[in-house]
Amino acid sequence: MISQSSRLVSRVAAPVLRRSFASSVVRRDALQELYIKELKAYKAPVIKASDSVGQVKPWIAPAAPAIPAVEAFAAADLAEYDTQVVEVEGIAAVEEVPTEDLDDWFVVEPLEDAHH
Repeated sequence: MISQSSRLVSRVAAPVLRRSFASSVVRRDALQELYIKELKAYKAPVIKASDSVGQVKPWIAPAAPAIPAVEAFAAADLAEYDTQVVEVEGIAAVEEVPTEDLDDWFVVEPLEDAHH
């Protein structure tokens, strides 16, 4: 009994530290390996300048627009424009208004009791 108790005391007094590693088996994925092998073996096709022929239309610059013909620069039209009288709205109305009415537009009303 004493020997058993001494073993128990020695185990409690000096704990044994152990390292344990969890290791797993490396699993090979055959499908993934085949995919990676095919990716490494792939070579992109060489692109040539003639590959686009027939796929797109060639670019052609648009034609320059024609200068518009303006008839306003005729000499007769310019002379007629120079002789026209300029009409300004409101000038005729000011001349007809009597001078008495001009002072009535500003009316000052007397202030009643201001509560300021």
